[in-house]
Amino acid sequence: MGRLAEMQRKLLEQMMGPEAMGVANANLTWNDEKVCRNFLCGTCPHTLFTNTKMDLGACPKSHTERLKQEFLAAREANPIDPVFNRFQMEYESNIFAFVDECDRRIRAAHRRLEKTPEENAKTTNLMREIAEIELAIQGGTDKIETLGEQGKVDESMREMAAIEALKSEKADKERELQQLTDTSGASGHQKLRVCDVCGAYLSVLDSDRRLADHFGGKMHLGYHELRNMLAKFKEDREKRKAAPAPPGSGGGGTAAGGAPSRSSEYSSRNEYRDREHRNYDRHSSSRYE
Repeated sequence: MGRLAEMQRKLLEQMMGPEAMGVANANLTWNDEKVCRNFLCGTCPHTLFTNTKMDLGACPKSHTERLKQEFLAAREANPIDPVFNRFQMEYESNIFAFVDECDRRIRAAHRRLEKTPEENAKTTNLMREIAEIELAIQGGTDKIETLGEQGKVDESMREMAAIEALKSEKADKERELQQLTDTSGASGHQKLRVCDVCGAYLSVLDSDRRLADHFGGKMHLGYHELRNMLAKFKEDREKRKAAPAPPGSGGGGTAAGGAPSRSSEYSSRNEYRDREHRNYDRHSSSRYE
């Protein structure tokens, strides 16, 4: 089976369910490693960017609606079971990592729109060379006046030809400097700017229609959805921090016999996840500083 056909088959599996296509194991359970945990907990990034330049291809794991419903029912019946917190931690970490990679591309794009050290050095050298030519022209003009006063017509004509050559060279350098100014940095990229949601390049010269097409495009909306998830995760963390301790914890965090209680384990996992995500929040908020 060709690569294209394989991708089409996987996409059909995601839309219809592997069982509907007769390729899934009917005995597969929601906690099986072959089942996509991103899909179970919310949204799998593989499904957000189909047919865009960020297309991840079909997800290699199973997206079966039956298993998702079973997972949600089991989680609702026993929400403090550590397995559900572990799945949620993995899901949030995957979304964070995916958006963090986008932020890395955004930072790189911002750097590309700035002048490079090589461009700055070339600009400085051209300005120095133009200044030196200008001095040479001025010196040649003074010499021509002196030669004219001395009646040295032939030497004066040769000096005038040299000055014309210098003027031509100066004009070439000035054109090169102007071209460098026009083709480096943000002005050289048609006054480009970077979309802080998806990392695409936008031009300040784009029409309203073109901008509307971008902001309504699948890739932009996909990253917008992922960033909304991050905001929701942060909101949930704030709610957990403000919530009272689970009843029966007794403040000691241990069950009979000195073993950690389930609620204590659940709480410590949340604290670990909150700490990791706070680190991401600090990194994300300062990515353009």
